[in-house]
Amino acid sequence: MDYNKIFTEFRDGVTETYPIEGRKYTVTHSDKTGDLFVTIGLKYAEDKIDKLRDEVLLKWTHSNGKIKLVGEVLIDNDTIKKSKIRNMLFNKEMPLALQAIRYGDRKLFEENKKLDDIVIEIKFISELEEYNKVKNFGTMKEYKI
Repeated sequence: MDYNKIFTEFRDGVTETYPIEGRKYTVTHSDKTGDLFVTIGLKYAEDKIDKLRDEVLLKWTHSNGKIKLVGEVLIDNDTIKKSKIRNMLFNKEMPLALQAIRYGDRKLFEENKKLDDIVIEIKFISELEEYNKVKNFGTMKEYKI
């Protein structure tokens, strides 16, 4: 991972260290340059989402008194029919997206060391049962670069 290809933008009054709860990540990329764009805000960066729907969305939430990092990717919809290929690509590229988040938001993790131990769950959204699953991607400390 070349951290010089990761570009981070903070929005909605979100700073490098505050808040945690409600913090949302939109990860997009450029096929031409290989650059990764991490937008961090209280809302997803819908203006960065294109018709191909290749983005990764994650957010910090509380559930049963515990903080969680949950996300989603769109495997298929009415205009996307290449579910098998997209499922394979999202599985393959997810570590890269998580590295980009971990690097782009590194000050948050430096100030809140416990966040590195939070389990990451990503929902793969598909009409096909074989791809419509929640997958565990370990913890953020595994993606530190």
